[in-house]
Amino acid sequence: MRLSTVDLQKRLNANKSKGLPLGLTILLAWLAGAIFLFALAPYGVWPLAIVSPAILYALLMPDMTGKRAFFIGQAYGTGLWCVGAFWLYTSIHVYGDTPTWLALIMIALMGLGMGLFHGFLALIFNRMVGKQPFSFAALWILQEWMKTWLFTGFPWLFVGYAFTEQYWLSSLAPVAGVFAVSFVAVLLAASMVELLRRRGGYMLVSVIILVISTSLWLINPQWTKPKGTPDLSVSLIQGNIPQDLKWLTEFQVKTLEIYATLTRSEWGRDVVVWPESSIPMFQTEAIGFISEMVKMANATDTTWVTGIPYKDEAAFDASTDKYPPFYNSVIALGAEADGLYKKQRLVPFGEYIPFEGVLDILPNLAGSQDIMSYSRGSDQQSPLRVRGHNLGAAVCYEVAYPDTTRKNAIDTDFLLTISNDAWFGTSAGPLQHLQMVQMRALENGRWFMRATNTGVTAIIDHKGRIVKRAPQFERTVLRGNIQARVGNTPFMLMGSYPILFIIALLLLLSYLGKRSNTRARLGK
Repeated sequence: MRLSTVDLQKRLNANKSKGLPLGLTILLAWLAGAIFLFALAPYGVWPLAIVSPAILYALLMPDMTGKRAFFIGQAYGTGLWCVGAFWLYTSIHVYGDTPTWLALIMIALMGLGMGLFHGFLALIFNRMVGKQPFSFAALWILQEWMKTWLFTGFPWLFVGYAFTEQYWLSSLAPVAGVFAVSFVAVLLAASMVELLRRRGGYMLVSVIILVISTSLWLINPQWTKPKGTPDLSVSLIQGNIPQDLKWLTEFQVKTLEIYATLTRSEWGRDVVVWPESSIPMFQTEAIGFISEMVKMANATDTTWVTGIPYKDEAAFDASTDKYPPFYNSVIALGAEADGLYKKQRLVPFGEYIPFEGVLDILPNLAGSQDIMSYSRGSDQQSPLRVRGHNLGAAVCYEVAYPDTTRKNAIDTDFLLTISNDAWFGTSAGPLQHLQMVQMRALENGRWFMRATNTGVTAIIDHKGRIVKRAPQFERTVLRGNIQARVGNTPFMLMGSYPILFIIALLLLLSYLGKRSNTRARLGK
């Protein structure tokens, strides 16, 4: 007897396993997302990066409605972001002067919004593709990748970062980037659940991939090589300027005095680096001070690299513009130095107001983007020139974007990121940020200098290992040497495209397989 599609669907719904009560399932999903925080820095309990997605996979495996699957995924994502990104509370409450109750509501709303990524992952996994580890891992990478561009992006809390120093797996990063590391970890997590269900074939594939990644670690291929020039001596200046004072007009001169004093003993080094916006005014307002610093740099044969808000008066057209465009920038000055880098990836509401024009409908925000917004730098900028080398730069959180950093690393000899993580106080935020820089160094096979206001200031080698690190929340100088390297990792040449192609293929095959199975059941 042939059944209509409606009759078949009714029977399938009637036979759906109730599983655990929905309330308990939601709680377990939320907790599974919340524990992922402890897989990342500073805790480093990396097995939780396998346990956490494995729990979500197990909760989604029983037959269920799409609505139930969405709620489970949403709960997981909400737990992941409310706990994993709780460092935002410090910037919202302490430095944003927001009442505790309102700051907590804002964190909850952020968690609900970002949780939608896992909500739709679970919905698609339940309704559109076959329920198996390959489709689950592919959907996971899809939502991680979407976080790098959708609504300007918030590329945080990726599974792959938990394995930054687990080189038996992160050896894949120079080949295909952090998404490849995430893919294998999530595939392993789901395959372990299938092994408990006596379906061991998926685990075999996971083990084969792990053998490949472990072999890469043991063979230790040198994707890049030393340039053959002497290492450069560098001094990274950590001013430790309190965030509540940093932008006060009356504290500007004091800030400059602090950095000038810390640098006094460092003139004569090859490179001296000041962090993001360490000069807390436009270059046009600090001409005298900058001239003095450049004079000292030239006299001592030192390259001086500093973060500074840069006002581009040459691009100002009084007939069309209200004011000149200004940028969050890095500039190289002094001996054997040249170049200006303008930040490309801006922080929404921190450096610019998103949805320009749309917010004009709100009286209190009308025209605010014209007053508050930095401009975006071009994605076709040349590297800075530093002592005969090319230096690729990234400002603050844009180093969290794998492919942006990759593009900035092309034709460079080493990399620099400057930041001001004082916004996040003693939370895990700055340490998670540092872990991402380690991954970027590993992906691109380049040494990385990281100069920050309050920490974590560090020097990282081409394998993502921290060579030297300054203590947080101290006014200090980190001295060390960096090595210039040439050549390209596979990731530098191809970016995330290979892993994105693989997950697209897996999702297509899984979709077609599910549709074929559905047609076969309808035919019976």
